[in-house]
Amino acid sequence: MIYRALIITLMLIFSGHSPAGEAINWTIKQDNGETRVQLYFFWSQKCPHCLKAVPFIESLAREHAWLDVHSAEVSQNRGNLERYIQMAGLLGQEASSVPAFLVCGRMITGYDSPRGVGQEILALALACKQSPENAPSKAKESREFLLPFLGTIDPQGNSLLIFTLIIAGMDSFNPCAFFVLLFLLSLMVHARSRARMLLIGTTFVLISAMVYFMFMAAWLNLFMMVGAVPIITVIAGIIAVAIGLINTKDYFLFRQGPSLSIPENAKPGLFRRMRALLKADNLGAMLLGTAALAIAANSYELLCTAGFPMVYTRLLTLNDLGSLQYYGYLVLYNLVYVLPLLIIVLVFSFTLGAYKLSERQGRFLKLLSGLMMLGLGLVLLFAPGMLLTSVWPGLILLCSAIVLAMVIHRMSVSRGNRYA
Repeated sequence: MIYRALIITLMLIFSGHSPAGEAINWTIKQDNGETRVQLYFFWSQKCPHCLKAVPFIESLAREHAWLDVHSAEVSQNRGNLERYIQMAGLLGQEASSVPAFLVCGRMITGYDSPRGVGQEILALALACKQSPENAPSKAKESREFLLPFLGTIDPQGNSLLIFTLIIAGMDSFNPCAFFVLLFLLSLMVHARSRARMLLIGTTFVLISAMVYFMFMAAWLNLFMMVGAVPIITVIAGIIAVAIGLINTKDYFLFRQGPSLSIPENAKPGLFRRMRALLKADNLGAMLLGTAALAIAANSYELLCTAGFPMVYTRLLTLNDLGSLQYYGYLVLYNLVYVLPLLIIVLVFSFTLGAYKLSERQGRFLKLLSGLMMLGLGLVLLFAPGMLLTSVWPGLILLCSAIVLAMVIHRMSVSRGNRYA
């Protein structure tokens, strides 16, 4: 990172450009009153995503007479590279990857499809044409900050961090994980040992996080291998919609038809493992038993929550990030995912109380996750780039799922549904 910044700085100095006092003309007013929007496209012949974006950019230039496309290949032309560095600097961004699209005061990197990133580029250009007075003429103050492993984060222009927190937060309220952990801790209450409960509970949660991380890493590597192929995103969207429908069905028709829950025939084995921990007479046996329980439980819990990791990792790979950043976001996701579980462990250990997840609560969590998964699946199918370019779609999905779940639950209560 330091060497890259030094090279960029030297290139700017010797090329005679200074980002501080320059300006970018995002629109040009014609004598006839027409507003022409300027779109700057920086790409490389060595970049597969760039080559995929070139036909789309060429089609924009043909189909929209009011759009001036400035296409600049950077691997063969040093001048184009210097121009890219300068313009990115004016926007408070780093010219670290291609393809890059600069339009209406925004810089977008990466490309998936005309319906994803392509749709966002056109929407920005149209907004600039309709309201040219809102297009900035010079660089805005940078509000970026650097996070370990995640790289540079701009909370205004990059919604990936907030999207990660939203999806991981939704995923963390997993009825299967709650069921197993609450049952385990309720059994541990009889031992009347806060230290043992804290040790077993924390070990169980940490092993669960490791298993979940490896599960997500498998999805990540699969999507990184296939790249930004649109049909893969469509397939992921169809699977997400199916998972959402099954989870939503479980609220109305519990234990009827297909279900993504811990199978009933698997529960006796899990309960036997839990009770065995109470009889463990040494620390090593207790920790090994807890690890074995966590692995066994998570192998079943993945049925409950397979949708969120799949959707998240697919959308994550549609960003042009480095491998370290990809895994950094997975670590962040899993930290958020286990946070409620760790809180439960601490509360139980402090109070030595016992509590079990009721069927009604489990069904409501199923409904909530099902509605959220439906929304994410539909976005994957029709506008996959939308969630990663603005914080609002993710927040709207979350709030809509919560409100709709509460309305459905209230209606079920008013109709006398015995499970509501």
